[in-house]
Amino acid sequence: MTGPSRTASIRRATSESSVELELDLDGSGKSSIDTSVPFFDHMLMAFAKHSLIDLTVRAAGDTHIDAHHTVEDVSIVLGTAIREALGDKAGISRYGDALVPLDEALAQAVVDISGRPYLVHTGEPEGFEQHLIGGHFTGSLVRHTFEAIAFNGALTVHVRVLGGRDPHHIAEAEYKAFARAFRQAKALDPLVDGIPSTKGAL
Repeated sequence: MTGPSRTASIRRATSESSVELELDLDGSGKSSIDTSVPFFDHMLMAFAKHSLIDLTVRAAGDTHIDAHHTVEDVSIVLGTAIREALGDKAGISRYGDALVPLDEALAQAVVDISGRPYLVHTGEPEGFEQHLIGGHFTGSLVRHTFEAIAFNGALTVHVRVLGGRDPHHIAEAEYKAFARAFRQAKALDPLVDGIPSTKGAL
């Protein structure tokens, strides 16, 4: 199935950060990422690779204060770009479900490209949100990125951590599960005629 290009290019600048992002939903998983937050770069590269999205991100911000603003703003732009690139959503599978292990960690993500922003996020172990991963990426930012992507991308997203001990492994399993579920949901399905909703719009 071929159709219009599903791409987006967005720039966003605030007093806290500047972000330039380009994506192609029908890519092959290539990425070039520099957010100035190394662990977040690692997670975005994993997201691109496992969702088969081509993704370029250049970001800078007040990371001398905290990584929070830069990570949040990149996630807002990523969600906005996903929404723009999806267009009218004609012909998409709409739903995706993935269960992904990383050594001892196990995470599940379910995605509905619904047009209704919603996030349910459960199962991270106690204390995870305070843990520093890779220097200055706090565990709380994992949920925060999913929230920003879901709300700005108009996605319904459920993420569950089913097991895990190492914070790096837990976070990476979550991002990869989200990537794999989104890969299924955004895929073009030749059996879908038009927009996959009885309402006629998503």
